[in-house]
Amino acid sequence: MAELLKHVPNINVTSAEAIAAELFGIRGRAQPLPSERDQNFLLTDSAGEKFVLKIANALESRAFLEAENAVLKHVAKQVPFCQTLRPTVYGDEIATTGRHFARLVGYLPGVPLAKIQPQSTALLRDFGRKLGQLDHALSDFDHPAVHRDLHWDLANGNRVINEFAPLIENASLRELVAQCKVEFSDALRRGVIHGDANDYNVLVDPDRMSVTGLLDFGDMVYSYTAGDLAIAIAYVVLDKPEPRVAADEIIGGYISEFILRDEELEMLWPLVRLRLAMSLCIAADQLRQQPENDYLRISQRSIEATLPRLI
Repeated sequence: MAELLKHVPNINVTSAEAIAAELFGIRGRAQPLPSERDQNFLLTDSAGEKFVLKIANALESRAFLEAENAVLKHVAKQVPFCQTLRPTVYGDEIATTGRHFARLVGYLPGVPLAKIQPQSTALLRDFGRKLGQLDHALSDFDHPAVHRDLHWDLANGNRVINEFAPLIENASLRELVAQCKVEFSDALRRGVIHGDANDYNVLVDPDRMSVTGLLDFGDMVYSYTAGDLAIAIAYVVLDKPEPRVAADEIIGGYISEFILRDEELEMLWPLVRLRLAMSLCIAADQLRQQPENDYLRISQRSIEATLPRLI
């Protein structure tokens, strides 16, 4: 994690506009978008059409970006709410700019789910349904590059807690985080998952109150199949007066599209708590290195308030 943060791209808006014009033939205005370890820009051309320019971390492998491209093409055959690739003027899906790889994807309209308050039961059920559709589409996808050691992988949760929980300053919170370690069963299915269906990667049509997009396959990994649903629940229940009610709506929508086994359903709440504990631990490590990065603080206060109730 520390090495990744040292190699975050540092490209200004003018340079992003030049990259878009030279490599992708898109001339327009660029606006920075938030990201943990990469750099993204919203591009708007003279006709008002929008795109997203993605500049990868200098440590990101080409093989994994090829896996991201492959999954976007794969799921596009079954779901309409993921971004689509836009090739360079030379027909390439991945371009090189300096030390970094660059890609261009289509823009999806909508407001992040995190900014929709209150979140109706119908909206949460639709979120679960769309995530279930995505996981159904992923069930027959694989790529060598997603079989990797990723710090956000729930399978690494116990290790993350052991390594980074000591960095959490609040002693009582540190003790709660330690309680979130889990014992994984060999009976749990594994497969390719999105890996980061948090409420800022979910786009919503605020008029129809339906999910219009699921973004960012940067944390895609071969892991526990139930992990996608657990991660989605983890962020939706934050600050909710009735966390279980909100979770049940997502679960209901999800299993209407993609069935989970009994042992996977039983592991959902332990995995929810594990994800939130991991977030606190990883944020403690990252904020030690980048104390000025507000993006890293987005969910932390809510997690600190909600995790004790979930335990």
